Amino acid sequence: MTPFGARLRALREARGVSQAELARALHVSPAYLSALEHGHRGRPSPGLIHQVNEYFGLIWDDAEEMVRLARLSHPRVVVDTAGLSAGATELANRLAREIRRLPPDAIAALNAVLDAVPPEG
Repeated sequence: MTPFGARLRALREARGVSQAELARALHVSPAYLSALEHGHRGRPSPGLIHQVNEYFGLIWDDAEEMVRLARLSHPRVVVDTAGLSAGATELANRLAREIRRLPPDAIAALNAVLDAVPPEG
């Protein structure tokens, strides 16, 4: 599941909307919507994100959060470590190999470490 897919499902279920009903409103197939919710499809298009925000009446911070989650929702990530340290390459390879085995608390801890890194700029 992707962050966008999880949030979309939570919104849909909280409002009592079926996948078929939401798919019709967004002019996508129920199969596509299911794949999006389950993380079997890549990032949604900006147009679809806008449609979701309109359908659920999301504005300001909530709408921006959907855009942010969509950016973080590519289920097949490529990490380019060219020019980085051997340790960075090792980390990327180990993470790719072991991520399926990590418990939720370990994933949360890794995300917390990354959240603490100052933004570039």
